[in-house]
Amino acid sequence: MTAARPSWKGSPVWSGHPYPLGAAYDGQGTNFALFSEVAERVDLVLVDDDGTHSTVPLPEVDGFVWHCYLPGVGPGQRYGYRVHGPWAPAVGHRCNPAKLLLDPYTRAVDGQVDNHPSLFERAQGRPDPADSAGHTMLGVVTDPFFDWGDDRPPRRPYADTVIYEAHVRGLTRTHPDVPAELRGTYAGLAHPAVVEHLTSLGVTAVELMPVHQFVHDGVLQDRGLSNYWGYNTIGFFAPHNGYAAHGTRGQQVTEFKAMVKTLHEAGLEVILDVVYNHTAEGNEKGPTLSFRGIDNASYYRLVDGDWQHYYDTTGTGNSLLMRHPYVLQLIMDSLRYWVTEMHVDGFRFD
Repeated sequence: MTAARPSWKGSPVWSGHPYPLGAAYDGQGTNFALFSEVAERVDLVLVDDDGTHSTVPLPEVDGFVWHCYLPGVGPGQRYGYRVHGPWAPAVGHRCNPAKLLLDPYTRAVDGQVDNHPSLFERAQGRPDPADSAGHTMLGVVTDPFFDWGDDRPPRRPYADTVIYEAHVRGLTRTHPDVPAELRGTYAGLAHPAVVEHLTSLGVTAVELMPVHQFVHDGVLQDRGLSNYWGYNTIGFFAPHNGYAAHGTRGQQVTEFKAMVKTLHEAGLEVILDVVYNHTAEGNEKGPTLSFRGIDNASYYRLVDGDWQHYYDTTGTGNSLLMRHPYVLQLIMDSLRYWVTEMHVDGFRFD
């Protein structure tokens, strides 16, 4: 690392490294790295338990990746970003530092989106000045260390595989032998009663419907409903916090890993139903939660010659720009993470 930068809470702000992307805890501090090709300045916002926000301008940028290292910052720390840059929808840019943004690489998410007006760009001809903090999700620094013991993938031959498609909440929500506090959660799915039920059926693999962090659509919230199925991803590295029994400050990651380990011990493979073709931000009328405010034109397919509108091939309002190197890297990094760090065995692509 290079020389120290101005201090943060009495500790130096170091330059850190541009890789890995996201928030990487090493046991002594955390490296933060965010890609944005259009940013002119990026502020890291750390949110304490009492709601206090501390802003740390990222001091370095290499290859469009803004980064810093903060000693003493560790697991459980909540954070987001404010990206300063062009707001010019006519040419595809929608940077607005009034919007607190979720790290695309965050490993855990705290909170949910409440459909507040501040999440949307409602001002005419200028960036909306309403601050979205307090109405959106926050990234969480996680502890990468977990005792996997002698966990190994079952590697059952495909010809002998029997796949059971399951919804984390639906499979466990009303199971009479699962403790009430564990129903509808990763821990509930790993309960001996559920594992015994699956193995008694002759199942060899559990295919989980979407468990990437997803958003409850505004149109549903307005009707007092929620997104049950989860095909509305906003965090491709984070297990959905609504399925956690023990907390959302990184506990959901540990709980998910423990679930996988338990299923493997029973000879059950874990397959994820994944959605990488769009995000929960929708079209130009949707909320600014992450990708849109970080680098809209890099992350999304826009209509040629009419870049304020999104090229929607998915029926969801937007489509990810797969040919962009950093979008392709995001998807490949996500798949790699779920295999190497979360120990899942396969994917079904939506």
